[in-house]
Amino acid sequence: MCLRFPLYHPLHSYFSLLTSLPLLLFSFFVSSSSFFMAPPAAMEETAPTINLLSNINDGNNAASQISRVTIVGSGNWGSVAAKLIASNTLKLASFHDEVRMWVFEETLPTGQKLTEVINQTNENVKYLPGIKLGKNVVADPDLDNAVRDANMLVFVTPHQFMEGICKRLVGKLKEDVVAISLIKGMEVKMDGPHMISTLISEQLRVNCCVLMGANIANEIAVEKFSEATVGYRENREVAKKWVRLFSTLYFVVTPVQDVEGVELCGTLKNVVALAAGFVDGLEMGNNTKAAIMRIGLREMRAFSKLLFSSVKDSTFFESCGVADLITTCLGGRNRRVADAFAKNGGKRSFDELEAEMLQGQKLQGVSTAREVYEVLRHRGWLELFPLFATVHEISAGRLPPSAIVEYSEHKPNCSLVEGSAQYF
Repeated sequence: MCLRFPLYHPLHSYFSLLTSLPLLLFSFFVSSSSFFMAPPAAMEETAPTINLLSNINDGNNAASQISRVTIVGSGNWGSVAAKLIASNTLKLASFHDEVRMWVFEETLPTGQKLTEVINQTNENVKYLPGIKLGKNVVADPDLDNAVRDANMLVFVTPHQFMEGICKRLVGKLKEDVVAISLIKGMEVKMDGPHMISTLISEQLRVNCCVLMGANIANEIAVEKFSEATVGYRENREVAKKWVRLFSTLYFVVTPVQDVEGVELCGTLKNVVALAAGFVDGLEMGNNTKAAIMRIGLREMRAFSKLLFSSVKDSTFFESCGVADLITTCLGGRNRRVADAFAKNGGKRSFDELEAEMLQGQKLQGVSTAREVYEVLRHRGWLELFPLFATVHEISAGRLPPSAIVEYSEHKPNCSLVEGSAQYF
């Protein structure tokens, strides 16, 4: 007999990838001691992203091409991204002042169109009420028109809509366009999983970076300090341009050459957040929640490296990794709705709770858990990832929320584990 979601799973020795969250944090602080303990001069050397802010006039780039930015998406996080970007385009000479934001048109209870209200009040009254976006933000309900003059595209929509959006944009972009995805999720097709950044790159034939991190949007909106990670492939200069565009004194961005690692961290942490929410809803306590987070981080790393051998261990110590996992399991929307799901004994669906609690925002964890489960099932990896598998089975109504820590007669296929060593 073994745990379906074991605190000490028989595969533990094989998955001794990250043995405990406290140990991870300790290791991170030790490895980063040069930053936290160094005098100011040394700190400048180890924190190049902060130094970027010292060139706020962007003089070195003044002679280069002026970039026009369009944000594709206007939800909670998209609106915060617009605020960050708009504050910088007014200061940096290499960016055009105006920031276009594509808005999926909605009619508000007042009868007004959402785009009209945003442009009249400089505020997204539905998804980010009370926050001024910047007078240089222009809401546009026409996707083709919004992207027409842009050569920097910021994608921040629910991931399930991205394939359709990309199809609409094929052949309608400028030749020099670069993109960045703030989207957490993946598409699962017959030939396997596709990251959203890959979907954008392949369908639109553009360079696509990603930005992920411990970023609860409402906290950044009121300018509480936060960090984020930009993942890039080969072109560090493009990554540095995205860093300049997003960085402020309260939002510090670091570039990392690991698109898949950064993106998978942002995607998979929502599945772990559901598990944390189940634990909270059942009032299992902080010890259990800490164990859930530790095992979740272990499975995040293992799954990422099985899919992409290029994923770097160090990425999990960036904001996109352990920091994002912690903040999402403590205060994110996936945790909150999963908490309510568990409190109701799984009798109210996630769709019902999402509509009631999120006011038009979308959960990512449930759909991501399903997509991850499909990958695991198709490749015969279900027994390697008991947390991910159990989260989906609970979300789908096949198991009660309490199954997150219950015993099962199910036994792991150890031969499968031994045969998978080649992936690490």
